Amino acid sequence: MRFLLGKRIFDVLFATLALICLSPLFLLVAILIKLESKGPVFYYSYRVGMGYKIFKFWKFRSMRPDADKLLASMKGLNQYQASADQETTYVSPLCPKCRTQGMSCRQQLIDSKGEVICESQYQLAKKLEAEATFIKIANDPRVTRIGQFIRNTSIDELPQLFNVLRGDMSIVGNRPLPLYEAEKITTDEFAARFMAPAGITGLWQVSKRGSKSMSAEERKLLDVEYAKNYSLLKDLQIVCKTIPALFQKENV
Repeated sequence: MRFLLGKRIFDVLFATLALICLSPLFLLVAILIKLESKGPVFYYSYRVGMGYKIFKFWKFRSMRPDADKLLASMKGLNQYQASADQETTYVSPLCPKCRTQGMSCRQQLIDSKGEVICESQYQLAKKLEAEATFIKIANDPRVTRIGQFIRNTSIDELPQLFNVLRGDMSIVGNRPLPLYEAEKITTDEFAARFMAPAGITGLWQVSKRGSKSMSAEERKLLDVEYAKNYSLLKDLQIVCKTIPALFQKENV
């Protein structure tokens, strides 16, 4: 309890000082966003944070005003989904052991199409489906030119300092998830990530941010690791590592 109070005091002081120092940058970014495209300067979506608390999550708008409407038609561009779909191609009604022995699986299920499948293959298919928990689109066509710059430098995240002052988030924690992503991580294995405060920066961001080599599974495991072991010292270490992690190499 004492640690959480100290964390809250640190968050308020840090966010207040940052907002004062960055106010000229806020004004400049707002002008550039308005000059490039119509629409609001700020964008919000509902996110799930600590203890499954739902709140409005604020960012500078980096996409076209109709970006949310276009998302459903861009599923094939999601790098996590593409990886899962590619692996799913190899799922067979029979497990490898039964195929090599030329016999039917002893534990069989009926899938949604009414076809007999091996239970082990069904479990594999469910695991692969979970791989698409997150959305990551390289060179997203919905992103504006100024939006690309503020995303690559993480300037678009700065309005979340207001979320910190409101108590929705912390400076360091696990990223708050959109509702559709949070619904997929309610299993016993990964639900522990929601025990930690939601944060602007966190363990997975400073580990491999922007790296194609990080899978959805690795992201979730890093979130769980932080939730089980977070401390003031660890938070300070993550803050120190955040600045070099801001300039990511990929356009995602």
